[in-house]
Amino acid sequence: MVHKRKRKNQAKVGRDDRDTERRQASYEDLVKENGNFDRYYRAQKLVGSDEEWSQMIECLKSDLPAAFRITSGLPETNFLLKIVQGKYFADLLKDTEATAPLRIPWYPEGLAWQLDMSRVKIRKFDEYKRLHKFLISECDNGNISRQETVSMIPPVVLDIQPGHKVLDMCAAPGSKTAQIIEMLHRGEDKVPNGLVIANDVDNKRCYMLMHQAKRLRSSCLMVVNHDASQLPNLKLSDGEVLKYDRVLCDVPCTGDGTLRKNGDLWRKWNTANGNSIHGLQVRIARRGLEMLAVGGLMVYSTCSLNPVENEAVIARLLDDCGDAVEIVDVRDRLPGLKSNPGLKSWKVASKEVDIFDSYDQVPENLRTQITPKLFPPETEIAEKFHLERCLRILPHLQDTGGFFVVVLRKLKLLPWESQKNQVEPQETGEQIEGDEVEATNKPHPEKINRKVKKPKGYKEDPYVFIDPKDESIVHTGKFYELAEDFPAAQLLCRSTEGQKRNIYLVSKLVQQVLQSNENRLKVINTGVRVFSRAEGREELGCDFRIAQEGLSTMMPYVGEARKLRLSFEDTKVMLKHEFPLETQYSEGLKLKLENLAKGCVILTYTSCQGEAEEFDVSFSGRLGKATLRCYIAKQERPHYLRLCGLDDSEECESVLERDKKAADENSNTEEATSRGDLNGNPEKKSRLEEVISV
Repeated sequence: MVHKRKRKNQAKVGRDDRDTERRQASYEDLVKENGNFDRYYRAQKLVGSDEEWSQMIECLKSDLPAAFRITSGLPETNFLLKIVQGKYFADLLKDTEATAPLRIPWYPEGLAWQLDMSRVKIRKFDEYKRLHKFLISECDNGNISRQETVSMIPPVVLDIQPGHKVLDMCAAPGSKTAQIIEMLHRGEDKVPNGLVIANDVDNKRCYMLMHQAKRLRSSCLMVVNHDASQLPNLKLSDGEVLKYDRVLCDVPCTGDGTLRKNGDLWRKWNTANGNSIHGLQVRIARRGLEMLAVGGLMVYSTCSLNPVENEAVIARLLDDCGDAVEIVDVRDRLPGLKSNPGLKSWKVASKEVDIFDSYDQVPENLRTQITPKLFPPETEIAEKFHLERCLRILPHLQDTGGFFVVVLRKLKLLPWESQKNQVEPQETGEQIEGDEVEATNKPHPEKINRKVKKPKGYKEDPYVFIDPKDESIVHTGKFYELAEDFPAAQLLCRSTEGQKRNIYLVSKLVQQVLQSNENRLKVINTGVRVFSRAEGREELGCDFRIAQEGLSTMMPYVGEARKLRLSFEDTKVMLKHEFPLETQYSEGLKLKLENLAKGCVILTYTSCQGEAEEFDVSFSGRLGKATLRCYIAKQERPHYLRLCGLDDSEECESVLERDKKAADENSNTEEATSRGDLNGNPEKKSRLEEVISV
């Protein structure tokens, strides 16, 4: 049996090696050329000369630089920026082969950077390897986001303000949603009254989106699972239809602007894909404009170079909407960004790349795949639309991917909208005529017959709001001496069966949307977890402990009795050991613990390192019979060690492994259960564990 298992494992290793070799050979043999691509885009005259065209093609064939941004609005934001610049970038520049990192000039507060960090350099140089591990570690904790440079543009030009209602129509994987959340929370010290609805039609991608967005720990976020072109109208508590102040419409596209990171697109690219996806892009964008409030802004964006997916969609929208919508020129919001204006004329091609200047030239046998709407409007109409205000970001201009962005302002109700009869998309699977029901005497701009599919895979339990007078909530409020303005009515849980294990907090707007649209929304996730059920209650003064992820939300409301200030030495003890004993702490802290009731406490250390500004680092902790520990997951520990000026290297790994082994042998039910909550939670597992174990 042993020999059989050994042979099986050897065979598996052999297969894995062969698969790796095939993948490497496939990558090396990849031909980064496509004659049809070259012919089609030369005809579009994206650039001014043959020389510039050659520059763009050479750029498209090269690897894409890495880019990342530091999360704004955190107490430690400036400190992390100084770490990146002072420690990691300085080490990189010691290498003669290193290229100096570039601060992205148009990104707010100078928090975004672009640098050459290829796989070869990561393998070859320790400085790159350390930076790579640092970025992965901080990304997993929501403090840094790795995101392509041009992908950061749409939220920046949306001009999001605290209190706004924002819709992200095609949100997965969620990097832009995270930016939106940062902007919505800017300057807020308590639960903000904003709303972000992040939608995606793909159920599996919704969970990817949820993982990305949850790192930001927002009470304003709702992740929902709907067809973007058929998003339902929602109501607020007063019965009014919810209209959004800002809409992000980053639509599905052919993605040829991503050739630098998706090399297989060179082989797969063809003109038919752009022609066929155009209709879906129009429907999604039109639905976004319908859900936008008058005076609000909508960004339409793609990672495609194709004018059929870009200017043709915008021209069609403007033609349908008349003077109700205009393009806003936002170049002044992006200082230092190099971009080309939108095209006023373009050509359309068949799958065989027969190129046509107008629909009149299209032969009868191709008119099923090429429609008049794909072609540019007449010259005088194009001038009126101001398509030159669109932003075309070409890869060679600033060593980025290709991207298209346009900002639209809604000046008044759309021609087919009505105040009294708001359009309601059907989600029944029945045949419907047109994208919407007629709301006025003016016919809808497009009439088609299509079948609306119900989103599949929605199996989530509903969210249930908890009565503020519930005994456990009242008792929890007393234990933590919660302030009178704590919004207890905005607490909710995921199931009504059995004991409540986790309690979440949402903003007032999210509460209204959930309570007023129970049967209309497929909600995957919402709110920030603020309380988790505590085990070993015979020792505790309260059934619930404050969750680490909800600590920043709860801090302004918790009374001083449950808060403790730690010295540097006490912080070092707490973070270097998973289950530190009270006897390991300083005499001053032990005195404070003598008369403190057992249970959850908030532990705070004021970090001030070098010339950095002071900022507080807080932990959700637990005072047990003989221990004082913090509830932070394994992958979060390096981040907090850095913030507190402690060693985050492999020395910490050996200590943690020793403590973990000791804890595994500990038969104390309470500690074992708490450990399981931290390390056994699948939501806490991340890419970090695959790369670095600290």
